[in-house]
Amino acid sequence: MSETAHSGRLAAITIEDLAVRFRVPHERYASLKEFAIRWVQGRLTYVDFWALREVGFEVGWGEIFGVVGPNGAGKTTLLKAIAGVLHPTRGRVVVRGERAPLLELGAGFHPELTGRENVYLYGTLLGNTRRELQARFESIVDFAEMWEFIDAPLRTYSTGMTTRLAFAVATSRLAPVLLVDEVLAVGDVRFQDRCRARMDEFRRDGACIVVVSHDPALVAGLCQRALWLEAGGVRALGPSAEVVGQYVAASG
Repeated sequence: MSETAHSGRLAAITIEDLAVRFRVPHERYASLKEFAIRWVQGRLTYVDFWALREVGFEVGWGEIFGVVGPNGAGKTTLLKAIAGVLHPTRGRVVVRGERAPLLELGAGFHPELTGRENVYLYGTLLGNTRRELQARFESIVDFAEMWEFIDAPLRTYSTGMTTRLAFAVATSRLAPVLLVDEVLAVGDVRFQDRCRARMDEFRRDGACIVVVSHDPALVAGLCQRALWLEAGGVRALGPSAEVVGQYVAASG
């Protein structure tokens, strides 16, 4: 196994010849009943859709690594494969450390519970104990700037408020490997700056962070290196400014 030049340690993430295939039904069916009948009869036909093909790279400790590409390029599929949500069809994914995937922030929130109650619910789903959440509760609400609304039902929150609270809970403790999917696309500029500052703090503490974003400027400014995905394959890999420059030029 190769080593990174960042610290002389084995890479935090190693991706080797990764390929992910989805099997899509070839025909449309008018109803679930028709689909079930054809499935029982063994008459379903599928088309193979390769979301990722022969993707390979490493991410070192203390590095923020960006992934850019158009819609449908395979960015979220890649992040889910690193998170362990999807299993490779071919190749392998090695992650050396606890993963904290920020893929769907607030997916465990309950709209009828208060913000305070959701901190404990969501935090527990992310693997925290109640005691740990109690110790960090004030810092979570401080970061989200939610004291005024923390005891109001979540259904009264705006999308930005929900995202702020979810990000604050999810990043309330340092995780060795942080996976971030378009988190910074929601929220005002001030909150986005706070998110960037927190991720940079994690990086300085040695964490590995992978960021998927549609915002080329964010990737160029935040990440040290970047990967450009196109139709499931690697178009470019290298310093973020160079990769983003190539991507923007091709998109224009």
